[in-house]
Amino acid sequence: MRNRPENHLFYGDNLAVLRKEIADESVDLIYLDPPFNSNANYGILFKEPDGKSSNAQIEAFEDTWHWNETAEDAFDQVARSGSTKAFDLLNAMRGFLGDNDMMAYLAMMAVRLLELHRVLKPTGSLYLHCDPTASHYLKLLLDAIFGKRQIANEIVWCYRRYTAASNRFQRLHDTLLFYGKTDQRRFNDIRIPYGETSGKKDSHYRQDGDRRWFRWQKRKDAEPYRIYLAEGVRLGDWWDIPIINASSKERLGYPTQKPSALLERIIAASSNEGDVVLDPFCGCGTAVHAAEKLKRQWIGIDVTHLAISLIEKRMKDAFPGVTFTVEGTPKDLASAYDLALRDKYQFQWWAVSMVDALPFGGRKKGADGGIDGLIYFNDHDPASGKMVTHRAIVSVKGGLNPDTAMVETLAATIAREKAPIGILIMNAKPTREMERRAAAVGIYRAGVDEAFPKLQILTLADLFQGKRPRIPNVDRAAFRRAAREATALQPSLL
Repeated sequence: MRNRPENHLFYGDNLAVLRKEIADESVDLIYLDPPFNSNANYGILFKEPDGKSSNAQIEAFEDTWHWNETAEDAFDQVARSGSTKAFDLLNAMRGFLGDNDMMAYLAMMAVRLLELHRVLKPTGSLYLHCDPTASHYLKLLLDAIFGKRQIANEIVWCYRRYTAASNRFQRLHDTLLFYGKTDQRRFNDIRIPYGETSGKKDSHYRQDGDRRWFRWQKRKDAEPYRIYLAEGVRLGDWWDIPIINASSKERLGYPTQKPSALLERIIAASSNEGDVVLDPFCGCGTAVHAAEKLKRQWIGIDVTHLAISLIEKRMKDAFPGVTFTVEGTPKDLASAYDLALRDKYQFQWWAVSMVDALPFGGRKKGADGGIDGLIYFNDHDPASGKMVTHRAIVSVKGGLNPDTAMVETLAATIAREKAPIGILIMNAKPTREMERRAAAVGIYRAGVDEAFPKLQILTLADLFQGKRPRIPNVDRAAFRRAAREATALQPSLL
């Protein structure tokens, strides 16, 4: 286990990463936005270059938990953790709830909250983002692990959105449970500016040339002096911050993306420049983005390669020249094959990201129609005389046994989809017969005299050596790019 003051992205189960990689009392601020146990399967929606919705919908994660061996093991780990209060509470919850989905979710959260408490500095704070589905249970768990005296605030993040009519009021808020590890938690008093009419209700106050509010204080036998109001109003526990909607410039397509303003406020309030911010469920990386912008060091952890590759692109787009490591993703053929054996979908998403393709399809068998990724490119259309957008199809095979059927299947998919180019990414080295059949699919001609194989084969060894598909005029518009940021000083007002 190492203390990690630099910036890091980790692919993997955050429980394992926390135990192996993050040292005791090494983190200043933790923000976590875990799945809400809302029984929803979230998808990442990408856009085609013309802005229309794409068929490329990826099931990023299942916001669903079930009582099984994994849940039983998490419960047992809490029992053996030495935290008597945490286990007594979790055991009481199990007696009340039974062995159901909610109990599985709480056992998963409890064992991780114990690790997050361990890595937090005595001056550190934790913000747990939740909704009414489980917020009452999570607050009890935090009381048991951090101590009921350590809750600083229950913050209401409210927003405006409109949903279909039902037999209840619209739900227009989430909850942030803000805990310190000790009474010495770091806190920067965030203030918001007074309005134009602030103080005018009290005729004693007026503004000076710098628009600061003051009143005159009389004193006996001396000139009166000014008493100024504090610089702005202290921020309360009710935050009105807009959500990321479909038209937002921040929107990257991730289903649970949170606004940067929300994370910047949290980070500004509970950390200083140079402090370490940790997000163990980092999703599309808003917390690490805000941490980088405010000159903090950061650690992000996520269990999907899809999220990790999205954050890599986001950070490089927003902060050119930013430095960070990505750990847990394949770095050689052995680790790539190991990933293929453990989880073929994660392997596919990783391989697709290696060639800058959009992921396609989900976890349902046959749902992708033989397509694992798409690369859009532009070319001149002789018939219309205009530039048109085409799709190159990517197919990923993780097995070690080369088979001519791989080529034949992709060739059939190319024909069915009327795609000009197809890319076969293989773990194994192709046979000569596979290469012959790939060549027989033909040539795609672009522009005046450029020629590209219609069916191209790349091995993982090729990818690790930097080789990439040969595709003309690749169109990057399908990827939502994060706006370039200029790192900011510690904000005094948010």
